[in-house]
Amino acid sequence: MREILHIQAGQCGNQIGSKFWEVTCDEHGVQTNGQYVPAENLPSDLQLERINVYFNEASGGRYVPRAVLVDLEPGTMDSIRSGPYGQIFRPDNFVFGQSGAGNNWAKGHYTEGAELIDSVLDVVCHSLGGGTGSGMGTLLISKIREEFPDRMMLTFSVFPSPKVSDTVVEPYNATLSVHQLVENADECMVLDNEALYDICFRTLKLSNPNFGDLNHLISATMSGVTCCLRFPGQLNSDLRKLAVNLIPFPRLHFFMVGFAPLTSRRSQQYTTLSVPELTQQMWDARNMMCAADPRHGRYLTASAVFRGKMSTKEVDEQMNNVQNKNSSYFVEWIPNNVKSSVCDIPPTGLKMASTFVGNSTSIQEMFRRVSEQFTAMFRRKAFLHWYTGEGMDEMEFTEAESNMNDLVAEYQQYQDAMVDDEEEYDEGVEENHEG
Repeated sequence: MREILHIQAGQCGNQIGSKFWEVTCDEHGVQTNGQYVPAENLPSDLQLERINVYFNEASGGRYVPRAVLVDLEPGTMDSIRSGPYGQIFRPDNFVFGQSGAGNNWAKGHYTEGAELIDSVLDVVCHSLGGGTGSGMGTLLISKIREEFPDRMMLTFSVFPSPKVSDTVVEPYNATLSVHQLVENADECMVLDNEALYDICFRTLKLSNPNFGDLNHLISATMSGVTCCLRFPGQLNSDLRKLAVNLIPFPRLHFFMVGFAPLTSRRSQQYTTLSVPELTQQMWDARNMMCAADPRHGRYLTASAVFRGKMSTKEVDEQMNNVQNKNSSYFVEWIPNNVKSSVCDIPPTGLKMASTFVGNSTSIQEMFRRVSEQFTAMFRRKAFLHWYTGEGMDEMEFTEAESNMNDLVAEYQQYQDAMVDDEEEYDEGVEENHEG
């Protein structure tokens, strides 16, 4: 049985995480008190067969999420505890400090977070802009990596948005985090608030979306990525298969994610759900949950998880179709680079749905943008004393900066690579093995 341990760090990670648990409990028929109540439209064996991917069964038939909630201040925990599903979590699994990280990566990674880390010890939710999710989240990942080197580590990482900024020091925190994620995480799903806001405005037609709406979008994708582990399907996939199919070179493991169907409540009754419809929407650049445009780069690989009753033949035909019609957006030196899987059970309230995970070279736009903001501040050493005061060295900043720039260069190299560039390609591979 594949079991997933779900760790959420910082305010952002905990808010996304609590939304995710609402969705997961709903799919498995777990009530707010942890009791299982069978759904009318699903046979109970389907909901319970693999419920222990995410839940432990406690005494009295209660199901308890296998989650660890981490933050350096108690505020977020209190709001989760008083929320609708607050009583379902095991009280010992709330791990929190008192002081907060004050958006300072160094506090999360070296001082405050390091004190809390021992009491915390495969999914990690965090944002890279704050102090706890970014600093302590990446510390957690490297500690788990040391303890359990063979486990798949998948993160959902919220990057700073280009236009919407919460903190001035976001570029510092994000660059230091990416430096860690490149080395220690296996798969990173890249999200950012601005792209999510755009989806809410443009596609869902919400006039003033809040973080709850954004987190709902993220939780739909999170549940889509793991649904094959939790429900039987015709073509199964898991986190390891996903990684094997999506990561051609070890450092390039930052993915764009998308979800379909996304329709505004008003136009819901005017649309039909079909495999072609879902396919078209999930490859649409406007539905990507991070502010990078896949049309500006090329897909190295991609994966699609369909949910609901449908023929696998139709899914395969549609995927072939996409690749043939848009061949210029796929690198030609990885033939058939789209993996698809089908899970029989759709999300609650939908007949069918699909989740998209793509490894596109255009993700470098995200890194490039953060890097420019980082350089502008770092050149003048602005705000640096907050980090050096926690014992950090300027060298670490310089290393993080060059690591991120190398990552951008690598994406660019494979974006430009052709089948016949034999010599260049060999050099690239050798460099990668050394790295």
